[in-house]
Amino acid sequence: MDYQSPSLQQPWWRFGYVWLVLSGPAIVVVAGFVTLYLAVSGADPVIDKNYYQKGIEINRTLADKPESLAPAMQARNHAATGVKPPVAQSKP
Repeated sequence: MDYQSPSLQQPWWRFGYVWLVLSGPAIVVVAGFVTLYLAVSGADPVIDKNYYQKGIEINRTLADKPESLAPAMQARNHAATGVKPPVAQSKP
């Protein structure tokens, strides 16, 4: 039998498999701190306090030109009814 006495055994840090097992969680912890740093240091843009009013103004400008909404309205109507809109014929 090839049994070593306890005084001749190597310490745990001399085994490569220990470092292989410990390296995975250590990398995850470091990546977590990097992610935390990026989240804290990069500020999100502040939403305009008057965003709702600006959205209403955009809808009003789109309503002023209903022809710009025609393709979207045709697609919505086609999806709801299943009937294809008539195709405009070009003049020769």
